[in-house]
Order: sequence, then C-alpha cells, then structure tokens
Amino acid sequence: MLPTPLHPSHDREIESLAEFDEVVSAGGSLAGFRVQAVDLTGRTRDLLAVDATDAVFLGCPMEPEAAARVRLSGALVFPPVPGLPLDPYRGRLYSPAELFASLDAGYESTPDARAYDWFRRTRADGDIFASTIRALHDDSVSDAFDELLVGVRVVGVMGGHATARGTEAYAGAARLGRTLARSGLTVATGGGPGAMEAANLGAYAAPFDDGMLDEALRVLAAVPSFTPSVTDWARAAFEVRERWPSGGPSIGVPTWFYGHEPPNAFAAHIAKYFANATREDGLLARANAGVVFLPGAAGTVQEIFDNATPNYYGSRGEPTPMVLVDRAHWTERFPAWELLKSLARERAMESRIALVDGVDDAPQALKHLGG
Repeated sequence: MLPTPLHPSHDREIESLAEFDEVVSAGGSLAGFRVQAVDLTGRTRDLLAVDATDAVFLGCPMEPEAAARVRLSGALVFPPVPGLPLDPYRGRLYSPAELFASLDAGYESTPDARAYDWFRRTRADGDIFASTIRALHDDSVSDAFDELLVGVRVVGVMGGHATARGTEAYAGAARLGRTLARSGLTVATGGGPGAMEAANLGAYAAPFDDGMLDEALRVLAAVPSFTPSVTDWARAAFEVRERWPSGGPSIGVPTWFYGHEPPNAFAAHIAKYFANATREDGLLARANAGVVFLPGAAGTVQEIFDNATPNYYGSRGEPTPMVLVDRAHWTERFPAWELLKSLARERAMESRIALVDGVDDAPQALKHLGG
C-alpha cells in the first residue's frame, strides 16, 4: 500500500478539515502554515482567534469577517475561483470516482469531461487568467504527487493508448502490472486507455487470486475501446471495480492536453495535468525503480528518449533501469533500441538498459538491472 501523505507538522501544509482542527487544537497557531482548499466556513470562531502570521490560505471558503481577520493577522488569502469545473488549489490527487462522478448521465456530464471542455475553450483565447489557473492546478497536483510518493519505489509502465481490451497485448500488460505490484513496486502509467489501463488493471488485481484477472479481462473485452463510447468503456471498468472492490493501488498520470483520451478507472491515485510536458517529465522523473516500455508509437518513442536523456547526463543521479519490450517492435518497426544502445555506450547507463522478447520477460529483466 502507498503510505499516508506527510503529516502537516512535517510539511506545514493543511489539506483537510481534520488536519486544520488538529493543528489549531495542538498549538492554537497557524503561523507559517499553508492551508489548501479546505472549507473553513464553519471555523469562523477559530479563525477570529488564531495567529495567522505568514500563513497562506489557498482557495479556502471562509466567512468575510474571518477572511478580514486573518489578513490583519498577517496572512495571504487567495480566494476560491468561481465558475470552474475544478479546484486549482486542490491538496490531493484525483480518484476515479471523483473524475467519473455523474457517469450514469453520460461521460459528457463528468468532471473530467467538463474540465476538458473548459480547457479547450480557454486555451483557444489565450487568456492569461486561465493559463494562470492551469499552472496553479498543475503545481498543486505535483505537490500532492510528491507527498504521496515519499519513500515509495515507483516503476513506470509506458505504452500505447491503442492497445485494445480483449487482445493478448492488453492481457500481457495487465500481467506485467500485476507481477510488478506483487513484487512490492508501485506501478505508475500515463493513466489513459490501452496498455496504460491494462498495467493499472494488473496492479488493481494484484491482491486477488489469478482467476480474478482472467475474469476481469473477459468483462472488459465486451467494450474493446473508448471509441465510439467513452461512457460504455468507463462503465465496463467500474463494473470490474464493483465486482472486485478494494483492489491494489497504483498511479495514473494522464493529461487534458490529450483530452479525447479519457483516464482509466483502475489507478487509485490520478495525477491529471493540463501541461503534457509537465506530466511526462514528472512521471518519468518519479519512476525511481525504472521504466518498462511496451510497444507504442510516437508518444512511447518520445518517452524512451525523455527518460534516456537524464540517464545519459546523470542529471537525476544514478541512471534508472530501462526495459524495452518486443524485440521486433523496437529493432524493426520503430528501431529505437539501436539508438538507445549507441547513446548508452561507455556511459553509466549502459548496464541499466535491456531489450526483451516478450512482456513476461520484463519483470526479471528489471530486477536484473536493479529495479
């Protein structure tokens, strides 16, 4: 299981009403704290009395007299932004239930779809206010992401969105996610459909007997792709979650930049970004146990070399393992392996790369490389 995020006494951040009450009752002071997206309309009495010197309130609803009082006490108050389909100051990563709320009314009604619609509209008009909101949101997500992963060994699984449910490639990616999770690693993917969904599904299936994954794959195969209906595709995933609740945790890191690709419902924690560059670099940088690259096209090729560059220069410390899966794919169809080998030659990363024939070989290769 992933650990509980840092206690506010360690990071000076308050991200829930329970944390707020604990800090106030323990010391009676909010001096220097950062309070993120906590509804404080019921805590006026506390706010009128507490020391808020150098505190920062990010998107916290509060009564006008309370807001005036903490400002006078020396706090900086960023009020909630009305009319948004998301909270730019959020203190936690998303959950599938949060992003897919209202799915019964169709995917278009969900917070995920509404956020994408807002992004498309505001990106087109170049509004500095909207771009500031997106930057605040993405930074808040990164902060929550880092808090979640303290002390966690993360393995990235990269692969294409086009891998359909019901195929052997999808089943193989699911087995990979299950094996990696059972070995004690936390699986992190790009959070979308295809191979990404399959790896998150495998991690979800890790606590159950092997037959559960086989049955789940059969359920999902009835809706092979998120096209033509994201609604039907997502409902099939939630059917699996309802039949087998309390699956294993994993992480998805999708983006509204590719909003036509919905997030998958099998990652327990979803770090969804507006900026794709922030999303991709952040995912690879946090994969401290290495990355497995399943067959993919342009996006996966880009991710291989996004990961290879810091390994080449040592800019993040010791190189992390890189395992490419499917020899024919990476030597013939998209011959990234030869270039990767050339880059790695006589560098510290040379002993941290591997090419394997099939997906079932990847976990052992990763272990051999030190993942």
